[in-house]
Amino acid sequence: MARTRFPKDAGLSARMGLTMFLNGLIYVVLVAAIWWILGRSTGGVILAIALSVGIFWFQWYFSDSVAIKAMGARVVTPQQAPELHSLVDRLCQQADMTKPRVAFSDTMVPNAFATGRSPEHSVIAVTRGLLNELEPKEVEAVLAHELSHVAHRDVTVMTVAGVTGIVASLMMRTFFFTGGRSRGNNNGVPIQLLLMLVGVVVYALSFLLIRVLSRYRELAADRAAALLTGSPSTLASALVKISGQTQKIPKQDLRETAGAAHLAFFNLGGAFSTHPSLEKRLAQLDKISKQLSTEF
Repeated sequence: MARTRFPKDAGLSARMGLTMFLNGLIYVVLVAAIWWILGRSTGGVILAIALSVGIFWFQWYFSDSVAIKAMGARVVTPQQAPELHSLVDRLCQQADMTKPRVAFSDTMVPNAFATGRSPEHSVIAVTRGLLNELEPKEVEAVLAHELSHVAHRDVTVMTVAGVTGIVASLMMRTFFFTGGRSRGNNNGVPIQLLLMLVGVVVYALSFLLIRVLSRYRELAADRAAALLTGSPSTLASALVKISGQTQKIPKQDLRETAGAAHLAFFNLGGAFSTHPSLEKRLAQLDKISKQLSTEF
């Protein structure tokens, strides 16, 4: 984590650490399974690790450009968006962190996102819908949430965690592309079938862990933003407004920004959403608000 004034949350950090550990353990099991299924050959293991490194590097290095394209955003200068830059400048000074690039999306879907491989190579973006719907203080609270993601290097964390699921997905695709035709292993079971079965199990476990990790990440960013700005109720107000407005947006418009939904400030989602429920986020902010009120 970069050295900033964003407050740490030991409880959420511990949960995120445990989730990352379990995801790493699944990855080790996946590689071991590939080694065994392919007749204890190191070739498959080397290929799996090489794919993992390649996938990680691509998603990590190009995360900012991919997200900007998915959201239909463009980087704007202080002259093009003076008020937005002013808010980001003030928050970065308050948090004692490097200012990211600032981007703007013309979509009416009210949202924001932050991404980038490091605080020095990051971008924070907002949509026209967000600026139209929220008051300046609420926009500031949302930006604080997104800057917390940058400070905590959440893109790197989520990219590392996501590699296991991608490799498992490739194993499943191998079965379908080959039609399951392959020589058997020592037990006479088709290799492609074993790879698919292992891939399904590992992908399912990784999928669930990624969702848990992502929700912890969002709660941690909410808490960090609330404590940095000292106004949990403002962030809560922004969440309520965005939630109400998002439900009015046509599904076709929502699909236009679906590619960056996992990075966004707010995501309606469902049982397997990358974001915690609105109720859970509001409950945490209410708890923080009460804690702050007792300190003064």
